[in-house]
Amino acid sequence: MPIHPSAVIEEGAQVDPSAIVGPFCVIGPQVQLGANVELKSHVVVSGQTSVGADTVIFPFAVIGEIPQDLKFKGETSRLEIGARNRIREHVTMNCGTEGGGGVTRVGDDCLFMAGCHIAHDSTIGNRVVVVNNAAVAGHCIIEDEVIIGGLSGIHQWVRVGRGAIIGAITMVTHDVIPYGLVQGPRGHLDGLNLVGLKRRGVERRDITALRAAFQMLAQGEGTFHDRTVRLRDETESDYVREIVDFVLADAGRQFLTPK
Repeated sequence: MPIHPSAVIEEGAQVDPSAIVGPFCVIGPQVQLGANVELKSHVVVSGQTSVGADTVIFPFAVIGEIPQDLKFKGETSRLEIGARNRIREHVTMNCGTEGGGGVTRVGDDCLFMAGCHIAHDSTIGNRVVVVNNAAVAGHCIIEDEVIIGGLSGIHQWVRVGRGAIIGAITMVTHDVIPYGLVQGPRGHLDGLNLVGLKRRGVERRDITALRAAFQMLAQGEGTFHDRTVRLRDETESDYVREIVDFVLADAGRQFLTPK
């Protein structure tokens, strides 16, 4: 087991024989490190935390510490991190709370750049990129393939739909539709993530359908909810249906809408 002699691994920790633990790392007694996990150096992994295979954690990251929530009273909670993630310097990820379900989840193939924060009870999907010094607050849901720009903040309880992009230095206070583009000091829905759609090979007819759907949501008659219902009845695009399902899943939620 390639463990540096200066590392501290507390009794009870489960470290796969193929994992690499660099100098001055500290691993708590309830931690599980999967196959080929690498902790570069000076990494703290604590709490009831599992780290999936091939994930690399860079120096001075603190993973699995207690939530930054005054309601937390020491109850049992977890942090579950998937496979093949890249967690860069000074990243913090917290365990869950009793009031939020008790678990914070991170999917596979994500990149968390230096200094970003993932708070308690949040769920992060697959292939998500969180750029330097961005923060995801408690109880958020960030779906697959989202990009969150540097120095941005996602308010607690917010959902960000699949494939959306949040511009740098943006505060997001309401839900963001799938494939949406949000930017501005107080974020507003400013279009679609067309670059991301093209990179993923989405066909032109679907992009055209998404553009038409956005125009209806932005400029059609009636309320935002009314326009979404009309989209549901009219569209034949699976991508547009994804937006419709996202919006209509909970009628009580608030969304960022086109300005």
